[in-house]
Amino acid sequence: MHNIARMGAIGALFIGLSIPAGYAHATPGGPGVTGKVIAQSTVAGRDYILREVTIPPGQATGWHFHDGTLYAYVKQGTLSHFAATCKSDGVHPQGRFLEEPPGADHVHIGRNLGATDVVLEVLYVLPHGAPFSQDAPNPGCDFQ
Repeated sequence: MHNIARMGAIGALFIGLSIPAGYAHATPGGPGVTGKVIAQSTVAGRDYILREVTIPPGQATGWHFHDGTLYAYVKQGTLSHFAATCKSDGVHPQGRFLEEPPGADHVHIGRNLGATDVVLEVLYVLPHGAPFSQDAPNPGCDFQ
């Protein structure tokens, strides 16, 4: 119930977002991984960016962290999420929400270990002007 209430509040923010003109559509990870900005707004020094990220089967986001909190909804597929310990910190099937905390001490990777695209609707809450993510080296895991 807590997640539903939180996502309802986040969803309310989407209503106030505007579609950006000429905003860069950076690729967040490995081959075929794409990201498309849907809407964006800046309030009190924070960028609120709604983005759709697609991860093809067998691909991953690459190791990274964020300068702000992310809230994601798994629209399609199943996202396998791994922490810098190389251990799974969550498997998120279609219909699930997840939250990624900010900071270099939260390095992680999202992997699509399934047979269909993983499609995520992601709300980035970032300091104004911050990139979507910061690349990080593989922390010693036997996968990338």
